[in-house]
Amino acid sequence: MAVERALVSVYDKTGVAEFAKRLAARGVEIVSTGGTAKLLRDAGVKVRDVSELTGWPEMLGGRVKTLHPKVHGGILFRRDNEGDRAQASEHKIAPIDLVVVNLYPFEAVAAKAGVSPEELIENIDIGGPTMVRSAAKNFQFVGVVTDPADYDRVAGEIEAGGELSLGTRLDLARKAFAATARYDGHITTELERLAAAESRLSLVERATLPQRLNLSLERRESLRYGENPHQQAALYIPAGRPAAGLAGAKQLQGKELSYNNLVDLEAAWSLAEEFERPAAVIIKHSNPAGAAEHDRQAEAYRMALACDPVSAFGSVIAFNRAVDGETAVEVSKLFVECIVAPGFSHEAREALGGKKNLRLVELAVPAPPVFELKAVSGGWLVQQPDRVPVDESQWKVVTERKPTAEEMAALRFAWKIVKHVKSNAIVFTRAGQTVGVGAGQMSRVDSVKIAAMKAQLPLQGTVVGSDAFFPFPDGVEEAAKAGATAVIQPGGSVRDKDVIEAANRLGLAMLTTGRRHFRH
Repeated sequence: MAVERALVSVYDKTGVAEFAKRLAARGVEIVSTGGTAKLLRDAGVKVRDVSELTGWPEMLGGRVKTLHPKVHGGILFRRDNEGDRAQASEHKIAPIDLVVVNLYPFEAVAAKAGVSPEELIENIDIGGPTMVRSAAKNFQFVGVVTDPADYDRVAGEIEAGGELSLGTRLDLARKAFAATARYDGHITTELERLAAAESRLSLVERATLPQRLNLSLERRESLRYGENPHQQAALYIPAGRPAAGLAGAKQLQGKELSYNNLVDLEAAWSLAEEFERPAAVIIKHSNPAGAAEHDRQAEAYRMALACDPVSAFGSVIAFNRAVDGETAVEVSKLFVECIVAPGFSHEAREALGGKKNLRLVELAVPAPPVFELKAVSGGWLVQQPDRVPVDESQWKVVTERKPTAEEMAALRFAWKIVKHVKSNAIVFTRAGQTVGVGAGQMSRVDSVKIAAMKAQLPLQGTVVGSDAFFPFPDGVEEAAKAGATAVIQPGGSVRDKDVIEAANRLGLAMLTTGRRHFRH
């Protein structure tokens, strides 16, 4: 059906004047409100005020502008329904064929520091979502535009034939309902933070999990398959927001990323972010096969690789600095699936460019912390990410011998690493370098044995990190037998006394942190 009248009322005015000019040039009557109407008039577009259409002025400080039968009747009446057409004619309701609306920036206002409950509530758009939903419901006859990115497409189609196809109207309606659903989800989430006491409202911090959690996601890309070829998979991002973190990273070369690549890249990047000095992290099946930090990036990579060069074959690697040429030359000697870093120098791109299947991923915009979700049958588990800063004031030396300065440096490093190893997790480290990693075992003592067994470097003089307490002395005894001289662990076992006695008997220094880092 021909587009003869458009209602244009937008908060985000990006590109709207040029869009309206193109519609007006095609003979479309423009109806508008408030600031949008002024902007269009200033741009030379002939505009009819909504108040002229309805016969009512804007009311209640702008809260009521478009909530009127002559607006919603014009949007909602079915053009092929005889009764609807008769009532529209009887009440002199003019058809509105295109609705161009975007909404008050509720999410941006809610994110502001110090926002008041009153400001939050006043930025809940009512008329906008109502018009959007009316137009989207009646998509068989009416087009609805909620995203300035669609202006060119819509104007071009109207210029070509005077109307929007049914396919376009359906696509725009889907996008519109997604926009209002996302908008209502943001409102619901933020109102969970409102507390009422003695007729006064206040906002509580976001630290606690809300009673209701609303997710609005859009597919960023389809993946070839999931963990296995018979499983479908796709990458989704928060709808209506710029992609950030790994989901928004730029792939510079190589085959398309797979589901498993993305899982491993996330594991690698999250560990690399732990370090302030240049660091290299080698990940295989979500676990560190090696990690190291050093003032020279290439040396950090060599140290990480030395931990377990066999497992590093076909791995995913993360660097917390832009990859330099020397490091790239070293990495090019190994078969690697993916590399993620904040950037790649020209020399690095040249050194790695010959490996056509190697995926290079540039992650320049870290993502803010979000809830972690995991599906269970019939529901979801939700938790805050394990990103609480280390508080060494809570650490305690529980053995007769205190750690040396060199052991302390190694223990700090071990505590960063073990947090990113699947439970039960044990790591042998020196200062700045992993030496042995035992991951995902059903008993802690087996993790110690596997970490020692896999070590390619001497274990004598290393330290051990454990993600949770030792339930029995056997794990500590195995660590000492392998050559470890100090241990860092959360403590809290009913047999802590036995474990500490074993450490004293073996001459180990032991720290307890009071915090565990299970990773299932």
